[in-house]
Amino acid sequence: MTEATAKKTAARRKPSNSKTTTSRKTVSLELPRNPLMFEILDLVSRQRTKVKKVEALRKHDCTTLRSLLIWNFDDSVISALPEGDVPYGEEEDRVKYSGTLSEALAEKSRQMYEDGNFSLGNADRNAHTTLRAQTKNFYHFVRGGNDGLSGMRRETMFINLLESTHPLEAEILVLVKDGILSDSYNITKEIVSEAYPEIKWGGRS
Repeated sequence: MTEATAKKTAARRKPSNSKTTTSRKTVSLELPRNPLMFEILDLVSRQRTKVKKVEALRKHDCTTLRSLLIWNFDDSVISALPEGDVPYGEEEDRVKYSGTLSEALAEKSRQMYEDGNFSLGNADRNAHTTLRAQTKNFYHFVRGGNDGLSGMRRETMFINLLESTHPLEAEILVLVKDGILSDSYNITKEIVSEAYPEIKWGGRS
């Protein structure tokens, strides 16, 4: 096990409900146009076989999805952010919620699954930004991307991104930064490699 893998494993945290929503019924591979990343990952996670998971990944392939999966599964991609939960940055937020931003996002995610109210895709009535729109900024948060940023500035940018993104999208970023996406979504590097054989792993840092 590499040092990077060990660090990612050590950062594991309690998963959200995404991984526990598997149904015995056949899950349609159809999604709204330009689906959010959590919609794609949840769909893949709920497929009952490896073949169907691969099919779902191929059907909804996009640059953002690949970027997130590479960030999560490639040991040569090292996050430039602190491991673990993301704290609230403002005193007002700390007063309203005593935990961490990571915990708040996970709680919000579980509530959305329980309510069945996701504000999906382009129908997001709260006008949140999306990971599709923010892919161009991911490089700020990994080593070798924008090493000139101070740690405080980078963390502030990340928190601002999380707070401006749909909670279920934001939770994905919190998971991916520590390489623990599989804690909440039933997706493995093996499945990703089969879906996208052209991805070359390693050598990115």
